Order: sequence, then C-alpha cells, then structure tokens
Amino acid sequence: MKQLKSSVGDLRGLFARTIALRDIAEPLASFDHSQPAAVVRGFMEQRGYDVVGIRESGVVTGYVLRADLVDGLAEKHRRAFAAGDVLPDSEPLLTAFAALREKRQVFITVFGHVGGIVTRGDLQKAPVRLWLFGLVSLLEMQLLRVLRVRYPAEAWASQISVDRLEGARRVFADRQRRKEELDLSNCLQLGDKAAIFMKDADLFALSGFVSRQALEDFFKDIGALRNGLAHANDILSGRWPALADLIEHLENFLVRLEGVA
Repeated sequence: MKQLKSSVGDLRGLFARTIALRDIAEPLASFDHSQPAAVVRGFMEQRGYDVVGIRESGVVTGYVLRADLVDGLAEKHRRAFAAGDVLPDSEPLLTAFAALREKRQVFITVFGHVGGIVTRGDLQKAPVRLWLFGLVSLLEMQLLRVLRVRYPAEAWASQISVDRLEGARRVFADRQRRKEELDLSNCLQLGDKAAIFMKDADLFALSGFVSRQALEDFFKDIGALRNGLAHANDILSGRWPALADLIEHLENFLVRLEGVA
C-alpha cells in the first residue's frame, strides 16, 4: 500500500478552501413587514416553507415562523436574528454542519445582507455527501494501514472467522484474475477490520471508545452511513443530531489512527 498522504486535516482543508455555504444555500423568500400574517402564512403553506425573512426598507431584518403567523401583520411575529444565526456566504461548508447541530436553520448574507438560508435538509446535498463519503473512505484506508502495521505478513488472518477469511480469499482470487495489483488485506470488509479492532486489546485502546459495545455500535453506524451515501438514500431522517455526534467520533478516531507510525 502506498504511503497515505491524506489526513482528516487535509480533507477538512480541501473542503474549507473549495466549498462554501453558498454552494448549498437556497434563496430566502421574504415579505415586507407590513404584509398581513395570513397572506404570508398562505404563501408558506403553498410552498411548504417553515421560515421566511421579513423586510423593512427593502432589507431583511428578521424572520417569521409559519406556526407563529396567527393574526395581525407579519411585523407582529418578527423574530430578531440571534448570535450565530447569520453567516457569510463565503464561510466554509463545514461551518453549517456544526451550526445546525443545535439550530434548525442558519441565514446567509450575500453582499452584506441576509439573502439566503441553509437548513438541515440542505445537508443532504452533494457537497456534504462528498465530504462524508471522503471521511468514511479515509477511515477504511487508515484502518487497513494500521492493521498492516500491527499484523505484518497477513498475521491478521487468525483474528477473523474462517468464513470471513474464505470470503476475503474469494474476492482476492477474483481480483487476481482481473490483474488488479493488491494483496489479501485489500479484500477485507469494514466488518472484518472492525472485528479485529474489537478483539485486539491494543487496537481497542487506540480507538478511544469506552467499551467494545460502543466501538461495535460505531462501526455499525458507519456501515449504515456508507450504504446510505452509496445508494443516495436519506442520511438525516432519524439520524440527527446523532449523525453530528457520529462524525465527531469519526474525526477523532481518524486523528488517533493517523498517529500510528
């Protein structure tokens, strides 16, 4: 295996430099503060919007939630932007992932004025999915590298079941027929690598998890996320904010793996 040059820091740096909030933001619909609440609510119900901006003198100065618009004018229900609610459109994409851990939406400034919005649903978009898939791929690469350090000359084979070892050998034989340059360890599945980490006391300690059950649950969640990303499935429903916690654990685990010489 060639020396890995990618790290979680490299991946974060790449996305910070190349993908900004503007790449996943949507335009923010807005209404003049003097509009009747019923008119604004009707528009929101028709479009399926939960939040719109409220303008005064042509500038968005706050927002309203659809559920609040019960009577009077829109102005009556305007909410002021709180600290952390508004971010520039040039802010790195990953800022939104952190901000939406606690908030349902963040507002985006364009040329200094609020004009866009990012909601949790926007985390389903391709730039975020690319980042997550990159993290999962990096995890598999680092797991394999560490296993080769810990178990040279395929000594890891004794750490997985006979059936799993035979499965890896079948994959290896098939790839050899296709003239692919690899070794048997390249044919290990994520579950195989996880099993070795849970059996080996030193590797388990390296993982930083408090129990083997916690590590097993982590690997199961990573496998489910990888499958969801690969098949373009919903990765948020029923997984938020647990997904944010999972990614935090994943990045911390990667840092520990990268420390193995």
